Amino acid sequence: MSLKKGQRVRHPIQVEWGLGEVLADPGEDKVRVFFVGAGEKILSLKYVTLQSVPKEEAAHPVLDNLRVPREGGREYQSLQESVERFLGQYPLGFCGHRFVKEERNYKVRAHQLAQETLSKGELARLLSTDGFEEICGRVLQVSNAANLIFPYEKMSLRDGLKSPASQEAFAKSLFDLLYGDDDLSLRFERHADVLEGIGAAKWTIATYFLFIVYPEQYMFLKPTVAQNAADISGFEINYRPGLNWHTYKSVLSFANYLKSELVELAPRDMIDVQSFMWCIAPEKP
Repeated sequence: MSLKKGQRVRHPIQVEWGLGEVLADPGEDKVRVFFVGAGEKILSLKYVTLQSVPKEEAAHPVLDNLRVPREGGREYQSLQESVERFLGQYPLGFCGHRFVKEERNYKVRAHQLAQETLSKGELARLLSTDGFEEICGRVLQVSNAANLIFPYEKMSLRDGLKSPASQEAFAKSLFDLLYGDDDLSLRFERHADVLEGIGAAKWTIATYFLFIVYPEQYMFLKPTVAQNAADISGFEINYRPGLNWHTYKSVLSFANYLKSELVELAPRDMIDVQSFMWCIAPEKP
C-alpha cells in the first residue's frame, strides 16, 4: 500500500492503538503515524503493512483536530490514560462524595445563584427600568460565587464597571450574549468588543457567564488549563490570547469530544468536564 500524508490507517497487530493518521509522506522505509491510542510512532515499513481506513470510517474528533505534541512539551496522553489519572485522584469518579464536595458543589451553587439573579426575566425587567448598575452588581456577585476567575481579573471587571456608560454597555451585551437570538458567534464577538472597551477582555470573564448559566452546554475557558489538557490530548484548540470566536468554538469542540467519550464515567454536564480537564492537566505538572 502506498502511504501519503493525511491518510488514516490502523496497525494490523497493535489494535489498541486505534485509528492513526500519517503525519508525513514516508521516507525510505519509515513512516511517522499519530495513533489516537498511543500517540506518535515511527514505524518501519519493512516489518509492518498498515491497513488503510475507508473514508466513511476514518473520522475521529482528535485526528480531525490534530495537534501533535511539541518536542520538549507535555507528552501525549491517550484518553484512557487521562481517565486513569483522573480516577487516581477521584476513584469513585464524578459521583464520588469527595469529587462532588471539592469540584462540583460550589460551581452548582454559583449556577443556582445565576439562575436566580441573572435569568432572562430578571435581566429583561431590570433593563426595562435602566437598572444597569443593579445588573452589574449581580454580575460581580455571581463572579465571586466561584473561584474560577482569578482575583486580578475580577478586579479588572469591577473597575471596568464603575462608570454608568460601561454598566449600560455591559448589561445590554450580557443579555444579548445569554439570551439573544443571533448566532452565538456574533453574540460572542459583540460581547468581546464590549469587554475590550471596558478593559476586561479576559477569557475567564468572556466565558464564565455562559458556563455558569448553561453548564450543560458551554465550557469555561481558563487558558492554561485548557491549553494543557488539549496539548496532552493532541487536540488543536487554536488558542490565541485575544478574545475570538474561532478559539472558543474549538474549545467547545474539545469539551464536547471529552463529554461524549467519557461515557463510562457519565459526566452530567460541562462542570464535570471542566473538572476532568483540570485533573488530567493542572496548571503545574
